[in-house]
Amino acid sequence: MPRTDAHARMKKASHRPADIEMFLAEHGRLVEEALDRYLPSADTSPEAVHQAMRHSVFAGGKRLRPILVIAGAGVTGTAPQDVLPSACAVELIHTYSLIHDDLPAMDNSPTRRGRPTCHVLFGEAMAVLAGDALHALAFELLVRNADVAGCTPQRVLRAIGEITQGIGTAGMVGGQALDLLAVGGPLDETAVRRIHRLKTGSLICASVRTGGILGGADAATLTALQGYGEHVGLAFQIVDDILDVVGEQAKLGKETGSDATLAKVTFPSVFGLERSRQLAEEATRRAIEALAPVGARGDRLRELALFLLSRER
Repeated sequence: MPRTDAHARMKKASHRPADIEMFLAEHGRLVEEALDRYLPSADTSPEAVHQAMRHSVFAGGKRLRPILVIAGAGVTGTAPQDVLPSACAVELIHTYSLIHDDLPAMDNSPTRRGRPTCHVLFGEAMAVLAGDALHALAFELLVRNADVAGCTPQRVLRAIGEITQGIGTAGMVGGQALDLLAVGGPLDETAVRRIHRLKTGSLICASVRTGGILGGADAATLTALQGYGEHVGLAFQIVDDILDVVGEQAKLGKETGSDATLAKVTFPSVFGLERSRQLAEEATRRAIEALAPVGARGDRLRELALFLLSRER
């Protein structure tokens, strides 16, 4: 394969792990503090549902999706504070989906990130309501982004459309449905890619594009962010599947081998570990190449793609 600018940037970014880790830590704290402000306090009535919401939101997640909103906006030169409500919104949507995923009717998971899942502590009914409430609050925060100076209502409306498409039956929910229907069944590579492109990749892609939309990105930039989001979302899921097989339980904060126990359709179960690793590397390379039109403005996203490829949790 001929050497390209994307390959050169990939190599350059791979030598800066401390830089991207600092970026993730700094912006992760920014998101955490904002989430604490936006969520009702644990002693606000009705206390039970607010406690359940806060338990799940502050369970130690990576905050990848809100950071992708921030990084996508950064390509346009937009400051993190200008997209913070929307960044927090996608994290609330992600958390609501995890609460529902963990329910007995879905994956029946007793732990998440090393802590009891929401339904284990608060009961199934309250867990459902906590997820519903986080979903509703997310759209309130998206609307509130229009109050930020320089972020026009038109951009916010486009961002809302982007996210709703990313989480509905043409996105996350559709992928979850296909995942449930595929349990135990033989699938080809195209079908596996489709499940995970929708189930995981759609919200990841919507997150980075939302940042660009709120920052006023032009069509060429949004196309670049689309390609990046699709490929990095796929790479993220493949690595997640691999870690479920070979990862350390203490680092992951959940039981390993759960996918196999539930007969879930994963990349390792279909293609084996070695081929799955190759597919993750290929998807990461394509994500980085997709950013060629934005030049150096996409360096932070390139570094993030490489970091996600090498993660251990």
